[in-house]
Amino acid sequence: MGRVVSLGSINVDHVGYTSTEWIRSTAASYDWFPSPGETVRVESFPDSLAQAYDERYLGGKGANQAVAAAAAGADTSLLGMVGEDESEYEVRTTLSKRGVDVTEVESTDGPTGAAYVAVDETGENYIAILAGANGRVDDAYVERHVGSLTSADCLLVQNELPAETVRAALDHLAERDNRPTVVYDPAPAADATTILTHDCVDVVTPNRGEYETLRDDIEAFDGIVVRTRGAEGVVVEGEDRFTVPSPSVEPIDTTGAGDVFAGFLGAELAAGSDLEQAVRLATVAGAVSTEREGVQAAVPSREVVESATV
Repeated sequence: MGRVVSLGSINVDHVGYTSTEWIRSTAASYDWFPSPGETVRVESFPDSLAQAYDERYLGGKGANQAVAAAAAGADTSLLGMVGEDESEYEVRTTLSKRGVDVTEVESTDGPTGAAYVAVDETGENYIAILAGANGRVDDAYVERHVGSLTSADCLLVQNELPAETVRAALDHLAERDNRPTVVYDPAPAADATTILTHDCVDVVTPNRGEYETLRDDIEAFDGIVVRTRGAEGVVVEGEDRFTVPSPSVEPIDTTGAGDVFAGFLGAELAAGSDLEQAVRLATVAGAVSTEREGVQAAVPSREVVESATV
């Protein structure tokens, strides 16, 4: 297998398993409340609302995708920051046990990033994130870890770090003749244009909502578009266009399906698999992950995914 580096967020997820009625009521009270499948950034989260989010997991798109890439068999490293708080030790030890190299994850003053994830009875998710330490990942951090970035076969980037930081990382790749394949998950959709327009982005993986929000930018994108559509499968548009069906599952929690998909996709591309083979395996992995609660704990092993692949 190849080498995957995930440059991205590390969060503590606070999850509330609730009803669509509660979702509708809350969305009517808070105009920032996310739509189904959407991730939004917030500056603060009301204590009165936080009480409904009573489950706790480790997450963050960068960390989740790294765990998935490692589960797929890739030599995987995570780049990012955690706060110097009660979560730091747990984050480092848990990710290490899941096969992710965290030696270049740095600590900084303040709290680790946080996500508030509501999950309704159909398994649909609604996510609000607080940047925390993720907001401290800057150009200087990128400069310190250029060697790791450029040594990857595949680089996974997302939108939960400052956009200028991600662009700085891509600028370093642009200076290299033999650069990694870059897979970009444009969530949250805000500021995605800043990254989508960079020449080093090879593959973009929007979900249904992100595709609609970013339609004009994605249609102008010159690389490969991999649209994830939940139970309706995946549409791939590039030099060729093809559709990959999703296996039939009974979802409990769809929160991390996109991250599991991205991690397995990156691992397969890093290993030299062709695009269709990579997308097929990633589609099954994402679907299977929805049958368990949480994200990192729900990442299936490669053996499970291969046994479920038709």
